[in-house]
Amino acid sequence: MLECPPSDAKEWTNSDAIWAPDIVKVGEEYRLYCSNSSWGVRQSCIFLAVSDKPEGPFTPRGLVFRSSDQIPVNAIDAGLVTNHITGQMYMVYGSFWGGCHIIELDPVTGLALNGPDDYGKCLARRPLWADGAIEGPYIVYNKETEYYYLFVSYASLKSDYNIRVGRSKSVMGPYLDHNGRDMTDLSDVDNTLGYMICCGYKFDDDAICWMGPGHNSVLEDFDGQWYLASHIRPKNYKEGQPSTMHIRQMLWTDDGWPVVSPEEYAGEYVQAVTAKQLVGDYERIRLQPMVPQGMLTSVKMTLRANGTGMLADSVRFKWQQLDDITIQITYAATTEKLKVMPAWDHEAWKPTLILTGTDDKHICIWGKKY
Repeated sequence: MLECPPSDAKEWTNSDAIWAPDIVKVGEEYRLYCSNSSWGVRQSCIFLAVSDKPEGPFTPRGLVFRSSDQIPVNAIDAGLVTNHITGQMYMVYGSFWGGCHIIELDPVTGLALNGPDDYGKCLARRPLWADGAIEGPYIVYNKETEYYYLFVSYASLKSDYNIRVGRSKSVMGPYLDHNGRDMTDLSDVDNTLGYMICCGYKFDDDAICWMGPGHNSVLEDFDGQWYLASHIRPKNYKEGQPSTMHIRQMLWTDDGWPVVSPEEYAGEYVQAVTAKQLVGDYERIRLQPMVPQGMLTSVKMTLRANGTGMLADSVRFKWQQLDDITIQITYAATTEKLKVMPAWDHEAWKPTLILTGTDDKHICIWGKKY
């Protein structure tokens, strides 16, 4: 599509590197937004190239936004979003330094409405103790919940990358997490800001420990099914080894938060599951935020036919089926609502059932049946 950055971009960055593209169709024109930067520097830019075909060739149109050491942000990781009422387009970008910002685009040119030096409004950021590490923003609108959802990647690409979410009734924010905290809140003393939907993990019977899921995109297809795509790495990856892409089916909780399957998508669809099918042993992971965000491992969970169960051989609970695709688990003062659906266990290479949902503290829960 593009083998090298346009001359004005390269002149600014002194780099041939292109990454993190996002493409959108406006009228009959395909607009491709790309990052041009070098690793670990702030002299970066996002440029726009256009074509009448999605596969190109693309013609450079200009710099959308540029950054330098003189401003507190970095011009990388463009994501496009449209106001569902007005049709006005915006670009959100994640800078690693200085937080994730949004700028308004000129509807005719697709370039920044206020020029390439306007870094816009901050939507999400992290405190300095966390090295400011946040990037890869992506915003989608869900017409059923009537919220815009901001997905961002926290922490280090090389270790504890994880995906957090905030939501807003306005594309321009503010974006609040599951506890009603603004995603720009710098008083995040324990890494709990942002609703975490994916992080490094390992199920007990899997050979691979997956680490660093992040820089995701979200797709709603023609029949209303949702998917989350992100890169991820095996824990024992070698420096320079390419990342793997995972696509996971995404569902929505009753109170309007996304949850994703613990297994990669393999063509399965949500369908009724019987109580008899639910009974059995599971591996289970609670996606608890921590400092730093370690790779979480599973514990054993059993659902018995009499509506009781055991977690990690130490916690007794009760469970019931609320509908064809939802179960409820209760223990102590905790209630969990989990969606159930068939999936393909890529590690065991056989069909299974998966669980995905949250507890009443909005901590995500994953499970898969042995």
